[in-house]
Amino acid sequence: MFTLIQQDKNSKARLGKLATEHGEIETPVFMPVGTHATVKGLYPKDILESGAQIMLSNTYHLFLRPGMDVIRKAGGLHKFISWEKPILTDSGGYQVFSLALLRKLSDKGVEFQSHIDGFKHFLTPEDVVDIQIDLGSDIMMPLDECVHYPCTKDHAEVAMKRTLGWANRSRKHLLEHKKHGPTKKQLLFGIVQGATYDDLRKICAKEIVDIDFDGYAIGGVSVGEPSELIYNILDYSASLLPSEKPRYAMGIGYPPDIVEAVDRGIDMFDCVVPTRYGRNGTAFTSRGKVPIKNAAYTEDLRALDEECLCYVCKNFSRSYLRHLFNAQEMLGLTLLSLHNVYYFLDLARKIREAIKKNQFSEFKKEFLSKYNNSACA
Repeated sequence: MFTLIQQDKNSKARLGKLATEHGEIETPVFMPVGTHATVKGLYPKDILESGAQIMLSNTYHLFLRPGMDVIRKAGGLHKFISWEKPILTDSGGYQVFSLALLRKLSDKGVEFQSHIDGFKHFLTPEDVVDIQIDLGSDIMMPLDECVHYPCTKDHAEVAMKRTLGWANRSRKHLLEHKKHGPTKKQLLFGIVQGATYDDLRKICAKEIVDIDFDGYAIGGVSVGEPSELIYNILDYSASLLPSEKPRYAMGIGYPPDIVEAVDRGIDMFDCVVPTRYGRNGTAFTSRGKVPIKNAAYTEDLRALDEECLCYVCKNFSRSYLRHLFNAQEMLGLTLLSLHNVYYFLDLARKIREAIKKNQFSEFKKEFLSKYNNSACA
């Protein structure tokens, strides 16, 4: 399933390959987020041509709309959205806790009121696995409880123990399902919780690893903590996980954070940042962020990023892109989102190439120096 190909000689950065039902994924990998089964504003072919190996979608949102009857009749999520490559589906736990109008947690499961129509639902960890089996996602995430930052240790411990209980039930349910007939080779990852408390992280990681998942995610990060604290949590949590399984940092999505996480042995990343920033007029470049609506770019005929080979940078100037946003043309949102997705995917490609050459430390130093210290105006 996961093959660890190489570790950089001077860091914890890893090169790997993850085999799934819908193809192999080279790691480290960035996964564009298609929350509602679409990466906002972009055609699937554009995402593919940008080099996407896998897309992430969200169980909570798809369960509520269009609903599982629709997706089952379509033959699963891949056919419904005409996407032939791998798909990872998040459990929707974070969305239940952050979007639901009312929610009530117990060890049995979670009761919540839909943010769309107010209708009440109750889902157990087993229900969440069943939904993802019907979706046909290549990588499934179990229901977990994610706490906000800051969080008291007592609250974090309750959430961590509940996450462990749900993880154990999810794994047992999937194994039971596989006993009763042929199934797709769907992978299930365990999630390490524990907020900012190392002793809780250690307990959670040990028990999650003992359950024996196909891969491991580090949850409860990037929910408001300062960057250095995030890096410490990733570093410590990754050190507790087996080297022969993939490691996924959930919700990590700013370019420097991805590079820092790779340096700590993380393999997989996702975030809504590329398209969210693109829709709001900010581009990511090798020399930092470009807020394209600024007046400084009115007559700037340079590409967004002169080191970028995407369709946008090959064909359009900053001046034109600024005009599109100021004229409120939809094309501006699409082009900036496309550039950002390409940029993130290209960053992952460059990281993999640096690891292959045992030059990741040099790559990191040069990347951060340019990204953090360059003026884009």
